[in-house]
Amino acid sequence: MTFAKIQTALLVFFLVSAAAAAFSVGFFGLRFGIEFTGGSILEVRYAGERPAVSQVRDLAQNVDMGTLSIQPVGERGMIFKTRDLSEEEHAGLVSSLGQVEELRFESVGPAIGRELQNKALILTILAVLVVAAYIAFAFRRTAGGIFPWHWSGAALVSSLCYVLIPLGVFAALGFFTGVEITIPVLVALLTVVGYAINDTVVVFDRIRENLAKRSGFDFQDITRRSLKETWFRSFSTSFTVLLVLAALYAFGGETLRGFSLMLILGVVTGTFASLFVGPALLVRWRNKAGD
Repeated sequence: MTFAKIQTALLVFFLVSAAAAAFSVGFFGLRFGIEFTGGSILEVRYAGERPAVSQVRDLAQNVDMGTLSIQPVGERGMIFKTRDLSEEEHAGLVSSLGQVEELRFESVGPAIGRELQNKALILTILAVLVVAAYIAFAFRRTAGGIFPWHWSGAALVSSLCYVLIPLGVFAALGFFTGVEITIPVLVALLTVVGYAINDTVVVFDRIRENLAKRSGFDFQDITRRSLKETWFRSFSTSFTVLLVLAALYAFGGETLRGFSLMLILGVVTGTFASLFVGPALLVRWRNKAGD
């Protein structure tokens, strides 16, 4: 199989995957945490040694609170996030925890949650658009029939892939296992945008350098040479990052699991998309422009 056919097959695979992820988000919907939907937040501090999260969860099961998120804070503190609790349920939760000092108890209303959802969506879209605009500006002077919108458009499609695919996985996991989109998960998603676009810029810059040097028979060959020169750097960097994220996912506890999972999905998707989606689109658009 030739390089052009492999590149086309991978491009089709990623675009189909992104479409399937968009369908997953639309069909299952995203399961948001209480920061976005509203609920109660309780922060306590233990008088002595803080018990393990699993022990605290077992103690708190005596109070019917629905989905419960427990986050250790400092050496002796813990934060509990759950549905909106009444005063009686609030008192029952505190008493079930044993010798603790209550530091704060507050409720997040549904109106504030909806506002956070809207701001999160706007922030994600702005991040992707700003990145596309930056690439169009950075690559505005390129020979060989490549225009700024070619670079920014290819980067934009790549960005949609490594945003949509992790979100699609989270939508399915939220429907079947209850995984939620929380503030840390959103931070991880925006981090992925920055990480993956760095890979995209490295590949694009090598294509631009080789295009200026005319180090290839045609644009297809220049792209192939550029990917050959950059793929090891991209994969080795991503592999070392994934080792850390895998350890964080395995040993970081329930609180960091969603955060680390989003980073793992985003790094894997972003690495492959930066190598095989953006450059493939550049080749196709360049060939059409040359017709």
